[in-house]
Formats: sequence, C-alpha cells, structure tokens
Amino acid sequence: MNKSFLALIAGLFMLQASAQQAEFIRLDSLSPHFYYDIRYATTNNFVGEAVYECAVCLLRPDAAKALEQANAYFMEKGYCIQLFDCYRPYPVQKILWEKVPNPAYVADPYNGGSVHNRGAAVDLTLVTLDGEPVDFGTDYDYFGRVAHVDYYGHSEEVLANRKLLTEGLAKFGFKGIRTEWWHFSYTKNSGYPISEQPLPCTD
Repeated sequence: MNKSFLALIAGLFMLQASAQQAEFIRLDSLSPHFYYDIRYATTNNFVGEAVYECAVCLLRPDAAKALEQANAYFMEKGYCIQLFDCYRPYPVQKILWEKVPNPAYVADPYNGGSVHNRGAAVDLTLVTLDGEPVDFGTDYDYFGRVAHVDYYGHSEEVLANRKLLTEGLAKFGFKGIRTEWWHFSYTKNSGYPISEQPLPCTD
C-alpha cells in the first residue's frame, strides 16, 4: 500500500471526525437566554458522583434551534428553560444503566440506547426570568409515580405548570415520555446515530 493512498485514507478519517464534531452545537453559543443545572457534572444526581467532566449542553443543530424557539415562546410568558441534561456520551449511558437497570427510567444502552446519546433529547424545567424555580411536583430524576406525567394528584398549580411545559415544547417538535415530566425528545431524531464523542471540556 503506497504512502499517497495511506495519506488519502487518513485524510478521509480526519474529515469524518471533523464532520461528526460539526454535527453538534453548544447551546450557549446559539443563545445566552438559557439557565443550566447540568446535574451529571455534579454529585447532585441519582448516581451520587460526577459522570461528566464539565457542564456543557450539546445538541444536534436543528434540535438546538428548535429549543431556542421554544425558549423564546416561554420567555414571552415570563419563564425561561433551565437544562439538566442534553447530549449524553454513550459510555455514560452504560454507567447510568449499571446504577439503575430499569428501562422505565434509564434507557438500556444495549438495546437502542437513549435519544440523549444521539444529541436529540433534553432534560429540563422552567424557571422565572430571574431564575427562580417553578414547581413541577418533584425534583429532577425522581424515580417514582408522582413524577409521571399521568399522575394527577398534584396541586392545580403543578398540573398547570406541567401542561404549559408539555404543550409549549410540543409546538416546536419536542415530545415527552410518560415516566419523566422533565424529559423531551426532538421528534425528528430518527436519523441521528448514537455517539461516543466526549464533551468538549477544557482546562
């Protein structure tokens, strides 16, 4: 195999890697009007340890732009989106599954993985424009019946907040799941591959 052919192959691999990097966008580079509480970069999560090296929110560009539009919609109503989780590297999914091997709450990495691994899902809540929390009945990653979207034993305020969140995000292409009021997948995600790309952390 000659050197020019090897150089060509190496160049193709570099282009492919560059293209994969370009398939994600940092949400804070798109808009400054989000709040962040990336729990897996802290010990304040169900694992009890930081599994991200930094608190960065990456998404596929079209999902990020749709979320920006959703945030503008909520801001007109006096609220703002706060992110708990965005793109989740596939190796991290394995760690979460080891802790809670229950597909009702954690997607099985060995059976399709999570839409988070594809960069097209978000875990989020609403806060006021000043960053004050809005009541949704439970904390993030509460694994229990009262966190389900079809649990109606909450106050009228909580039920109204959940309705606002779900219906507002649906207008921009995001769909929730039954067991987690905070989880929403961008509905145009079927073509996105699972990614092992690490988060772009710097010293």
